[in-house]
Amino acid sequence: MKILDCTLRDGGYYNSWNFPKPVVLNYLTAMAAAKVDIVELGLRSLKNTGFKGASAYTTDSYISSLNVPQTLNVAVMINAAELVAASSLEEALEEFFPLNANESPVDVVRIACHVNEFTASLPAASWLKSKGFVVGYNLMQVAERSREEVEELARAASDYPIDALYFADSMGSMGPEQCKKIISWLRAHWQGALGIHTHDNMGKALQNTLTAIEEGVTWLDATVTGMGRGPGNARTEELAIEVANMRGEQINLVPLLSVIKSYFQPLKNECGWGSNPYYFLSGKYGIHPTFVQEMLADPRFDEEDILATLEHLRVEGGSKFSKHTLYATRNFYSKKVEGCWSPKTELSGKNVLILGAGPGLEEHSNAVQSYIDKYSPVVIAMNTQSILPNNKIDLRIASHPVRLLADCDKHALLPQPLIAPVKSLPNDVLESLGNKQCLDFGLQVEKGTFTVGETSAVLPNSLVISYALAVAAAGECEQIYLAGFDGFGAADNRSLEMQKVFNLFTETTGKSLISITNTTYDIPSTSVYGL
Repeated sequence: MKILDCTLRDGGYYNSWNFPKPVVLNYLTAMAAAKVDIVELGLRSLKNTGFKGASAYTTDSYISSLNVPQTLNVAVMINAAELVAASSLEEALEEFFPLNANESPVDVVRIACHVNEFTASLPAASWLKSKGFVVGYNLMQVAERSREEVEELARAASDYPIDALYFADSMGSMGPEQCKKIISWLRAHWQGALGIHTHDNMGKALQNTLTAIEEGVTWLDATVTGMGRGPGNARTEELAIEVANMRGEQINLVPLLSVIKSYFQPLKNECGWGSNPYYFLSGKYGIHPTFVQEMLADPRFDEEDILATLEHLRVEGGSKFSKHTLYATRNFYSKKVEGCWSPKTELSGKNVLILGAGPGLEEHSNAVQSYIDKYSPVVIAMNTQSILPNNKIDLRIASHPVRLLADCDKHALLPQPLIAPVKSLPNDVLESLGNKQCLDFGLQVEKGTFTVGETSAVLPNSLVISYALAVAAAGECEQIYLAGFDGFGAADNRSLEMQKVFNLFTETTGKSLISITNTTYDIPSTSVYGL
């Protein structure tokens, strides 16, 4: 059995592969003490956009500066996508590996590839073997493939001098029985060493690795504290204990636990890798874990947004990560669809008060209610927020299809009519709303645009505040007041996005906004207490 620790490669997705050199030196000492066999010190890439640390390129000169303990073999990984896209595979490999293995500090080269890249990248194995390197191939997303596909991959691999053929549970959706099944499929045509790279979406990374050992898999990936993209991987500190027991040998975990305490655990607390209910669901539904990682890092996605996005991806498919796919859930409306409700019927000539969910509304709720009682504006509450009593709210408004999906059950119980782009909503949202009274105001999303018609609008995004402002303008109201729009802080992307909405709205419609509770946005404000 060989334990291959790939922390500095897989974990680099969280810190741009920028591991402090003193940490790397302590890490190497810890790996040797824990009797890890191979350390994958990072990637090699021909791409160079944006700053990335040393482990994104893992050059021979960098490795040579580390004084790697003699008991450890050194691995690097390259992506098959770069090989396949190159005009010449051999020339690309020459750039990646200018030295033969006997001159280079690198012992093992692993190639990560998707199924559709595998065959085209296989000649790289022959080239690398001719240079003296140990060669591994990591097949990604194999757990989602059929028996015929997996057996064909094994057949293709058997024609090349590969030292270890890995299968990766990229979605974290695999269980022990499926693990056994995939191994048996690979064994139909591949008789060489097998390796496994597990993800911990469903908390089964170590269990699947141990199952693979029982089935004869001998190359075992792990990372310190499980550090890796999304939910992370099998944890080296746990796998090392299990393998040492199987080998009947003693290991020293003190250096590893020390570097975990000083560096990796604080970084984990900051970055948040490791399994959680969102990753569990992504594994269960076969959704790429990077969707979850991106949403957790984006404060615009709250808990309901994340859950509803995962439900949407479960139905529509999310096995391949794409930022376009993710942000399409925030900007869903690409086609112009006219509504059938004119806001003039409710708002013409009246003042409108739009309620946000900021703490200012709760802090000053009594004064806001007194203002409503005295002046009777048309009160529109965004989504299902319930800071004010229902008898103070005239209408509710929602536009984001993902948020609507999350809130359908609540909307069905709320007494106010719901303003929404009904004709554009997915069927599952419409079905969940049931017999809810909906006022259909159409919505189309087009960047940089704020155009309001009688029964629809073209807006820069599908944020509910953009939609609410459009409804107020289409209704030809007298004045638009805001309450509960405190702001998120100057450096928060949400504040920047909202400010752009306010600016674009006032510039294009000529309508003015007045906040009656405290706000950090650059809009006119007055005090609800002086109204």
